[in-house]
Amino acid sequence: MTLFPPRPSIYEINTWVWLNDLGQKYQAEIALGDVPAQEWDEIAALGFDAVWLMGAWERSPLGAAIANQHAGNRRDFQIALPDFRLEDNVGSPYSVRRYTVADRLGGRQGLATARQALAQRGVRLLLDFVPNHVAPDHPWALEHPEYFIQGDAGDLQRAPLEFFRSGSAILARGRDPNFPPWEDTLQINAFHGGLRQAVIETLLDIASQCDGVRCDMAMLLITDIFARTWGARAGARPPVEYWRQVIPAVKARYPDFLFIAEAYWNMEYELQQQGFDYCYDKRLYDRLENETAATIRLHLRADLAYQERLVRFIENHDERRAATAFSPQKERAAAVVAGTLPGARLFHEGQLEGRKVRLPVFLRRRPPEAPDAELKEFYRKLLAILRQPALRAGRWRLCELSGWPDNQSFTDLLAWTWWVDRSSLEPQGKENEACLVVVNLSERKAEGLVHLGWDATPEKIRLRELFTGQEYLRDGAEVRSSGLYVGLPPWGVHVLQIV
Repeated sequence: MTLFPPRPSIYEINTWVWLNDLGQKYQAEIALGDVPAQEWDEIAALGFDAVWLMGAWERSPLGAAIANQHAGNRRDFQIALPDFRLEDNVGSPYSVRRYTVADRLGGRQGLATARQALAQRGVRLLLDFVPNHVAPDHPWALEHPEYFIQGDAGDLQRAPLEFFRSGSAILARGRDPNFPPWEDTLQINAFHGGLRQAVIETLLDIASQCDGVRCDMAMLLITDIFARTWGARAGARPPVEYWRQVIPAVKARYPDFLFIAEAYWNMEYELQQQGFDYCYDKRLYDRLENETAATIRLHLRADLAYQERLVRFIENHDERRAATAFSPQKERAAAVVAGTLPGARLFHEGQLEGRKVRLPVFLRRRPPEAPDAELKEFYRKLLAILRQPALRAGRWRLCELSGWPDNQSFTDLLAWTWWVDRSSLEPQGKENEACLVVVNLSERKAEGLVHLGWDATPEKIRLRELFTGQEYLRDGAEVRSSGLYVGLPPWGVHVLQIV
């Protein structure tokens, strides 16, 4: 079982923290191979297609020590975890010492046991890959210093936070060109042929242990970006893009292995062209948080083939918790938008329960928080809706909307249809499964006419609201000629099954 279903729902788990919580729950030290069956059952019952075990690889003790010496990190640790102790920092999951599952988490065998448990429930396993940098105590730092961006004694003296002495070599610390270096990392040289081959071998080993990887800051390895960041230090530009060389080499042996890119700077399309199956849709997240329905509607007019390969989300470990980024009702509206669009759907462990503390990824434990029972029930219903055949395997269409001269609130609405039609080109009979999603992305009541775009409609249209169970009966001819009237309260949503 390796082939991913269309539009997969992915559940990101902070592995160290989750296992620590399970240890408290069961009063025992729990590693990946010891997770009780009922815990996997609960995840599978929610309908997730894949679990991303974030931070499972061996982290860097040296990186943890560097982080503990950083005043900003210590402040963040204590804000998130008021009783923070130095041993709570187990190092950044993005300062990888070895691509081997940490012993405390169960090692390679524990991971294999967890993967088998998930597979038995029809759930795939995703892990991390960090292409831009490694920990300063990664074996390559001593064994293959040529794999890294080089410095010299003058660089180390001039900028000690940007360079690091590894044996007799002086190596650059990893960085995003827009920010200071990550002091607990070393910068690989993406242009180096030996490095690329070593990466392929590493990924082949990873692919033997899981079903896909989420690639951290994937756009940093694009040739133009890497050359701008490192200039002459990187050497000659290679004839082939990094990802165009790496991804096909892995897929030649593991054709169903999934590559997901964490992507920013409008590089999503380029990364798709370079071989990624999915790329983050950070632009949608930013617009849901800060913009209006009008800009989101423009965003959704992009080519459908492109949209089908985006990852939609309103929370992950890099963003604020949704329960703090959005008001309670806005969070529900945003979750319906992100969850019912084409592409993959990403949910973060703790999001469903309404956790508010954004935990630094260095930490092994988190403070207790009371779950929000109403929010948890909302997500339970949303995840069940996402298993509808129309949203799983159907066709998607963005709907046009209109209003009246004295009421332009329809501009606050978003609407789209999903349908599976096994008998004709348009949803019009019992063999069709169709849904209409309408969301009010504003703080005021919104009314409008939704134009479904169906040339053929039944005489009567029966609609069942999947969150509430309420049913509506509408005249098919009127809907076809004028549109379907919808009125929603502030941040209101409808997911209507057409029955």
